[in-house]
Amino acid sequence: MLRVLYLIFALSGFLPSATVVMAADAPTVLVWGDSLSAAYGIPVDKGWVNLLQEKLSDNYRVVNGSISGETSAGGLTRLPEALKTHQPAYLLLELGANDGLRGIDLPTMRSNLEAMLKLAQAANAKVILLGIQLPPNYGSTFTEKFAAIYTDLATQYNAPLVPFLLDGVADNWDLMQADGLHPTADAQPKVLENVWKVLETVLPAH
Repeated sequence: MLRVLYLIFALSGFLPSATVVMAADAPTVLVWGDSLSAAYGIPVDKGWVNLLQEKLSDNYRVVNGSISGETSAGGLTRLPEALKTHQPAYLLLELGANDGLRGIDLPTMRSNLEAMLKLAQAANAKVILLGIQLPPNYGSTFTEKFAAIYTDLATQYNAPLVPFLLDGVADNWDLMQADGLHPTADAQPKVLENVWKVLETVLPAH
């Protein structure tokens, strides 16, 4: 039985985005991130998560649980209820950027990300980590330790890793908003490309 589903859950509640007719039993892909995945500063329908839904068409239901300004602690607090509600087959975990920018200690950030990995895997969701890198002005020692958290967790929990979500974007000022932190609408296809290179190796062929 087919039904119309409003697919994109963003910010503080459910927001309608791409409307797709799909099978009621279509697997759910839950995107769990911050402003980089919440289409900050651009129309929601231009964001990479919405573009992902368009790419997946009616084979999957994409739910965006990303909130601008979210930290790993906030994501961890919200995740159990989201896993219960949406029962995702896949979790795209994109958190940590705000921890780094705010100087939250790295062991705490790692612990929060690790806890989310464990929760999702215990709920039978396949986790894909979306790696983040900090601006170089934070110093090489801190930025290298920050980036290593994603690679270490991906290895420890056998989670596919997108090494850097904004690869090919963050170093191109034409693709970044005036704040230098958030990608423009024009950058979103490239962001999706970075995610898709890894995600397509995980999803079964349709």
